[in-house]
Parts: sequence; C-alpha cells; structure tokens
Amino acid sequence: MTTLNAQALDTGFPVWVPDAVRHYLAHTVTGYSIRALARIRAVHPSTILRQVRSCEARRDDPLIDAALRALSPAPAAETNSSSKEGTVMPQSLSAQNGVGAHRVTQARIEREALHVLRRLCEPGAVMAVARDMDSAVIVREDGAGNTLRTAVVEAEIAQAIALQNWIACADPNARVARYAITGSGRTELRRLTALDENRANGFSEAVADPKNWIGSDGGATVHRYIATETPLIGLSRRRDQTGKPFLDRNLVRVGERLREDYVLAQPGPDVSDDWRAALTETHGAVLHPATLAARTRVIAALDDLGPGLQDAALRCCCLLEGLEVTERKMGWSARSGKIVLRISLQRLIRHYAETQGKYEPRIG
Repeated sequence: MTTLNAQALDTGFPVWVPDAVRHYLAHTVTGYSIRALARIRAVHPSTILRQVRSCEARRDDPLIDAALRALSPAPAAETNSSSKEGTVMPQSLSAQNGVGAHRVTQARIEREALHVLRRLCEPGAVMAVARDMDSAVIVREDGAGNTLRTAVVEAEIAQAIALQNWIACADPNARVARYAITGSGRTELRRLTALDENRANGFSEAVADPKNWIGSDGGATVHRYIATETPLIGLSRRRDQTGKPFLDRNLVRVGERLREDYVLAQPGPDVSDDWRAALTETHGAVLHPATLAARTRVIAALDDLGPGLQDAALRCCCLLEGLEVTERKMGWSARSGKIVLRISLQRLIRHYAETQGKYEPRIG
C-alpha cells in the first residue's frame, strides 16, 4: 500500500498522460473522492469535477475510450481504508496499467505525432478509425476526387494523440470514425516542428520551444511556416497541356510510400549532406528490426534511381523540400525540377513493382 499523494498520482501513469485523465481514473476506477484529489493538487474541488466530467463526456469517442481502458488500473481491493476519503493508494494504480500504454513513451509520441499531425494539416485530410482495428489510416482526396492513403498510424499512437486533444471526431458513433486536427493539434505541430528543425541544426530544446521565442517588443512571437501540403500534393493540383494532373494518383502514392519508409527509417540529421551515412549509421544505438528494414528499402529505392533522380525523390518526397529550393541547391535550371521529380516517381513505381510486387507489404 502506498499513501495517496501527488507523487503517487504522477508516477502511476506514463509521463505523457494528462493530469485530467489521471484524476478521472483515480476517481472512477480506483474510487478516490473529488475532495481528496483536490487536496492533493491544492485546487478547488470544482476543478477536479470539471476534469472528471470532461473525460466522461469524451468516452463516446472510440480512441478515447480505448485509451482510458488501456490506462485503467485494476479495480481496487475492498478494504476498510478504501472508504475513508482516499487515504490509501492501491498498488494497482502504479503497477498494473495497460500493456499498450507502457509501450508508448513521450519521445515516441513526439516523433510520430510530428508526422501524423503534418499529414492531417493537408487539405481535406482525416484519420479514419474502424472499430476493433489495430491501426488507423490518414486519407485525403486528390484533385480528381480519388482517395489517397497518406499514412498508417498504430492504434496506441492514435489513442495517445486523441487523449492529448490534438485530434477530434465529429461523429464518434459512426461505423468508421473520422478525426480531424484541432487547434491544440496545430499548436503542438508548430512546437514539434520547431524542436525537430532545431535539433537537426544543433540547437537546444530551450531555444526550439516556441514559448522561448522573444520578439523585438519583448513579447513572445512565432514566425514559423508549417507546410499544409507536400510538394507532391502541390504538383498533383497542376495540369499539363492536355488538362490532366501533372502527377497522377499512382505517382503521388509511390512518393508517399517512399516518405513513409523514410520516416520509419529514423535517419540521422545530415541527410541532405550524406543520405547514405544518415541511413546506415546507428551511433551505438540498437535499432528496431522494422527500422532496419525500412532503411534497407529506402537505400534500395534511392540506389535504383541513381544520381539526379534520387536527389529529387529524397528532397521533395522525404525532406519535403520545395522544388525551387531543390533546383537552386542542385544547380538545375528553373522549372526543370518538376520534370526530374516526375521521372524519378515513374522509376519508383517500376522499382516497387519489381521488388515488392504491385501490392507492397505493410510497413513494419
């Protein structure tokens, strides 16, 4: 038995779990009173009550409900002390959380949320979740009205992101729930993008945190552009001389396939300088087999493209670099980058068809 205090509440769950969720589970599952939790947090009982009601109202959401079930401790044993305003914290709150919750870490959420939230910022993008499925998919419509799959999200990551209120579902009772990014999610995307860019440039997290950016007037300021679409999406909206999309659905999809493998490969920071070293060096870390497999697929694809074509695919599909920037860095003539990119995507289709068949295996 452990005394009920703030430390017990904070250590009983993964660090990424919001306080409101900790209070909700401690009250509804473990049986501690609103007043006891308010005393621990040194807040008014109405604050805890609002948090509990808010969490309960969100349980119609399938991702929220699944996340709360995974985080729920085992029911407290019936003891004399359990009915005394919560003076004892059962061991179950700190030792028997859901298995899936333990696999999710703060670092993993930040790494994967950056990709997920960026995809959800694309025009018309939603995360589709079917009940009892082990993963979610992010889809959107292209210019021709076709549905494109842009990312696959593991269920436990989707649950954690929903629990943070970064995504929301307008109709949680639908057979297939569709989630869109929220205002909080866009704010978090700005923060994660800042952290990612500054880590790559060698800056500390304190500098990267938007809360620490100070303007000339002494107030906090944020002057950062978050891309709402990738270079491939932009080109898919353009038309050639015959009126057809410059990049058809298959070309966009194969570019997104390379991007998914690239994200899973977890490359080093110096990709634009030496992409092969960034995808082969481990710096002493033990990489997951899925990461190693993704690295192998990316290297094989880029090697098959060869110089020039691999630069276009790497910079535009993986690094999400604009065509004008790529043309300038590679020394290409103006408006030639889109031609090189289209040729590289056509070669990628052939590469995946020859190495993995028409229907490539699922990532991971």
